Amino acid sequence: MTKKIHARAWRALPPLALAFTVAGCGGGGGGQNNDAALIAAIAAINAANSAAAEAEAAKGCLIGGSGTPVVVGSGNPGDPAAPEPASGYVLGHKLVYAKSYMVVANHPLATRAGCDVLKAGGSAVDAAVAVQAVLGLVEPQSSGLGGGAFMLHYDAKTKKVQAYDGREMAPAAATENYLRYIDDVSDKTTPKPSPLRASGRSIGTPGAVRMLDIAYKDHGKLPWKDLFSYGITLASDGFSIGGRMAAAISISDAELKRDAEATAYFFNADGTPKALGTKLKNPAYAKTLTTLATEGANAFYTGPIAQAIVDKIAVTAAVDGSAITPGKTTMADMTNYVAKRRDPVCGTYRDYYVCSMSPPSSGGIAVLQTLGILENFDMGQQKPTAIDIEGGKPTALGVHMVSEAERLAYADRDRYVADTDFVPLPSGSADTMLNKSYLRKRYDLISPSKSMGLATAGDLGSVPLGIDKTEERGTTHFTVVDKEGNVVTMTTTVESTLGSFHMTQGFMLNNQLTDFSANPNDTVDPSIKVANRVAPGKRPRSTMAPTMVFRKNGDGSMGEFVMGTGSPGGSTIIQYVVKTLVGALDWGLDAQQATSLVDFGASNSPTKSGSKNSFTNVGGEHPAIDTSNSGNNDPLITGLRALGHEVAFGPQSSGISTIIRTNVGGKSVLTGGADPRREGIVLGDTFTP
Repeated sequence: MTKKIHARAWRALPPLALAFTVAGCGGGGGGQNNDAALIAAIAAINAANSAAAEAEAAKGCLIGGSGTPVVVGSGNPGDPAAPEPASGYVLGHKLVYAKSYMVVANHPLATRAGCDVLKAGGSAVDAAVAVQAVLGLVEPQSSGLGGGAFMLHYDAKTKKVQAYDGREMAPAAATENYLRYIDDVSDKTTPKPSPLRASGRSIGTPGAVRMLDIAYKDHGKLPWKDLFSYGITLASDGFSIGGRMAAAISISDAELKRDAEATAYFFNADGTPKALGTKLKNPAYAKTLTTLATEGANAFYTGPIAQAIVDKIAVTAAVDGSAITPGKTTMADMTNYVAKRRDPVCGTYRDYYVCSMSPPSSGGIAVLQTLGILENFDMGQQKPTAIDIEGGKPTALGVHMVSEAERLAYADRDRYVADTDFVPLPSGSADTMLNKSYLRKRYDLISPSKSMGLATAGDLGSVPLGIDKTEERGTTHFTVVDKEGNVVTMTTTVESTLGSFHMTQGFMLNNQLTDFSANPNDTVDPSIKVANRVAPGKRPRSTMAPTMVFRKNGDGSMGEFVMGTGSPGGSTIIQYVVKTLVGALDWGLDAQQATSLVDFGASNSPTKSGSKNSFTNVGGEHPAIDTSNSGNNDPLITGLRALGHEVAFGPQSSGISTIIRTNVGGKSVLTGGADPRREGIVLGDTFTP
């Protein structure tokens, strides 16, 4: 009888109170439960079963390898969710080990949400739903319900990798000049305001919720309604504003104040931005999550939530009275939004089988092309020097070879890749861009002693150009492995920081349509249509590249899961993912070292108009890089310059989340690394080997 009462009382606690109880950290304060009998029963049970509670707590989702374990979000000493100023790089991130389940996300509270679900027996997709629900609250500058996402899922039983496409769509009324003119006939002026992202034209029909819905229907395990509880609690009770969010609010002061809901939420009564550490409540978001929890994903695409989204996109004037060009999204666009199951793009790399996201993302193809080009070179001989917990110092030749391979991959990506529902890949298949013989020819264009500068695309036929250089800054990534060995790696975005600055129902709306080319015609030859132009129902091209690695069987087929990773970062996502893969697969770095390693690479963007050179990026925020004296004191920077590289060494903003399966003491375990350039952490049923 006691056990039954205990279980019932345990489930009755709200998530935060449950966390405090499990951790043995006291009553949690601030709970509003008026049922005195229930409170007394819980207190008595906790007192009688403290040993059992401590044993349960030790099973996972706590921080602290020694001393008193800390619950994320508790506010106790050592809580990683305590707000800190945004930092370029936090030293000392250590590799985390877990026995059977793990989640790595770019905010501690989101990581905790996913880990709680995994600990309760939920699937990797269950955890993804919970993580996204919290990210939309605590990282509105990076992702949310009003944005889109790509997911890769690995089913441990069927050994199948499935790609899920939740990319936003252009409305049915959009024309190829949707971002170029207010009206194709009567008003050929640019939509207002400038930049375009703040107009209603930038907002695509959100896809993240529907994508999570179809993935859950395929792989969900726990009740859908239970996956939003922690997000609802945080939105209702409040959370502390972190450094990246505080910085985003401050930087976007003028733009956010054009929207009444954003102004009320992000600013104090005197008009000052809410600062680091401010406790922020979002009852509107709690209501939205509650509606999704009780009514399902359809409630987002029909009814009041959908109508509020449509109404906000149709706004014609800002708070200050200045003009906003409205978007043309209707309730029909919301109702008709379709998330898609797609085949991932996959290929082999040395002893591994690698899968990544297929179009409308260009990221997966570019990552695989880069690896396929590098496969012809012995990258293992270019290990970083002085390898330490931060990943060591990359060699100039190693960075050179990766950057040159990326230039070639970006050139092909820019020319050939768009939404394949509208513009097919060369010869109708990714294989044309990924086959070994083609990539060997591309490798032959690389000189080990001189940078090629600006690369040109390969000759794969007369496919319309698809060039777009929009930078995605409002993006995040997380990776999950559940107890059954299922894996999710998911990149989720609102496009730019804080999206379009339009807010409704407690969340930000994306500006994803700016990922289309505003000009539908090639600037060199206007008779050629750009592949990545706007069209009704079309999805803008992305660079997001959630990626998984498996052992390669003797016949070249996919073997056991090895690694999951991905990152935010706009067009540089490809670079961040590649350096992490090369770090782990070629250089033997662990999950944390490969994640922490200096960010480097090249996107093949001209350094200036008409230039035949392109920058090579070296992350100057990393402690291994000396940016003083214009970089002339750093041997990596000077070594690259000697090879003809024009080096950019500004701080990078990756948010890599990596899980690698390895063996410890003859047992298969999980290891995880969180990017020290963001606020994320690793949680799971952790242990110290």
